Amino acid sequence: MSNHPPAELLQLRQQLAALQGDNARLTAELAQATGRMLELDRYRYLFESMEEGFCIIQFIDGPGGPMSDYLHLMANPAYLRHAGLPDVVGRTLRQVIPDEAEVWLKHFGDVARSGTPMYFEHPLYATDRCLGLSAQRIEPADQHLVAVIFRDVTDRKRAENALQALNEQLEQRVEQALAERSKAEEALRQAQKMEAVGQLTGGVAHDFNNLLGGILGALELAEARLAEQRHAALPELLRSAHAAAQRAAALVHRLLAFSRRQTLLPQPTSAAGLVAGMHELIGRSVGPHIRLDSRCAPDLWPVRIDPPQLESALLNLCINARDAMPLGGEISIRCDNVELDAGLAQRLDLPVGDYLCLSVQDTGKGMSAEIVARAIDPFFTTKPLGRGTGLGLSMVYGFVRQSGGQLAIESQPDQGTLVRMFLPRYRPAAHQTAPERLPPASSAPLTPAGCRVVVVEDEAAMRLVIGEVLEELGHQVQMFEDGPVALEGLRDSPRPDLLVSDVGLPGGLNGRQVADALRERHPGLKVLFVTGYDETAVLSDGRLEPGMSVLTKPFTLEALAERVGQMLAG
Repeated sequence: MSNHPPAELLQLRQQLAALQGDNARLTAELAQATGRMLELDRYRYLFESMEEGFCIIQFIDGPGGPMSDYLHLMANPAYLRHAGLPDVVGRTLRQVIPDEAEVWLKHFGDVARSGTPMYFEHPLYATDRCLGLSAQRIEPADQHLVAVIFRDVTDRKRAENALQALNEQLEQRVEQALAERSKAEEALRQAQKMEAVGQLTGGVAHDFNNLLGGILGALELAEARLAEQRHAALPELLRSAHAAAQRAAALVHRLLAFSRRQTLLPQPTSAAGLVAGMHELIGRSVGPHIRLDSRCAPDLWPVRIDPPQLESALLNLCINARDAMPLGGEISIRCDNVELDAGLAQRLDLPVGDYLCLSVQDTGKGMSAEIVARAIDPFFTTKPLGRGTGLGLSMVYGFVRQSGGQLAIESQPDQGTLVRMFLPRYRPAAHQTAPERLPPASSAPLTPAGCRVVVVEDEAAMRLVIGEVLEELGHQVQMFEDGPVALEGLRDSPRPDLLVSDVGLPGGLNGRQVADALRERHPGLKVLFVTGYDETAVLSDGRLEPGMSVLTKPFTLEALAERVGQMLAG
């Protein structure tokens, strides 16, 4: 028998070996396929369970040409949760959000073309959300594929925007508060300065006017006595002293106007009539080289002011305007109704409401901001020595503020000046009556002699003058130096016909308190206050009570006699 296996057996062995090799290969391929399936399962689980939204998009040709649209190839369940857009797979961008297509094409197109990954945040207006997105190109580049991972960051973005808005508001409030600290500090300094000046001028004016009253009265009496002896030189000297004292009194009156302590007798007033009545006087005062134009709006609201004081204020402003135009120019006087809103009222330091605006504008040389800031300071003037006291604008300011209004000055160098007086609109109430203004002295009937008049005056010279004038008029006069002495001395006396009392008195009682006490004993007692300034104790709710009047020192003996006659005539 042969040692070699038959050919058939060899062939069988070869086939068996081949089968064994195929089995190993198949086993390996099966294992490899099984691994790939497990990996795909893991990716599918990750794809479907991941928190972030995920999609793969492919750029395609669209209405705008190559890569002008893209197709959603796949999107995980979180896509809907974060973007709020359902069923996007198989749909193009322009089908899903056509109104916002261009911005998303721009962002993702840059990634597809450059291959540079990008992270950005952008609002998705279609679902009112804001998304934080990360985009990266999938290779190869010629497939135009981009993978996008994103998350809804709407709540965080809104919180950031709210925080930013809050920070901006806080910054604005801090800036506003700092500005109001600065303004308040400046206003406080100004108020302290004004208060100091007011206290100084008010106190000095009271004593000074007392002295002036005594001097003027004594001079008048001395002039009358000396005239009988015909000393030729003495009357002229006395008249000169009299004129000087009157000028001093006018200066004190301006000081009081600035300190807001002058006696005002306000009454409902038509500003249009006042301006019309002043036109000729102002024209003569400013001269022919200056054109004067005054216009008042129709149906002007009335104001409650002291007419002579407003006339003086208007004349002062026009004279200032004239002095600013030495080569000529134009003065425009305007009067209008204005309604101040919250913003303008705050800037003017006035309550919101209706006001009358009386303005004077000139075409003169104007003022710098530094000069405007000091324009109302007392004794401040840019005029040459001897051309002004520096009290004109101070007097106007004091009068306007005491009348419940405000003075506003606008000026620039070589651009002229505009001064506006804001005065509150007068609205009469049923229970209010205007303070009584006595008729002109010439129309007041004189009373018969023999009336009982009580005089309370602490200044001896003033008391002597008043007493002698009243006695010369034929009245019975009782004089006291302070309130407690007067009340005690009149305890058992019959009712007087008139009380003449200074307002500022020593002894713990002022003139108003003395008058009130005597009016409790004698209801309706007539009272004439004589005062260097109108203290707050004189007025009740801003008004004099019926049967009361005020005579401001210094006054002439004729004015005293006429006022007493008017009051006693009733």
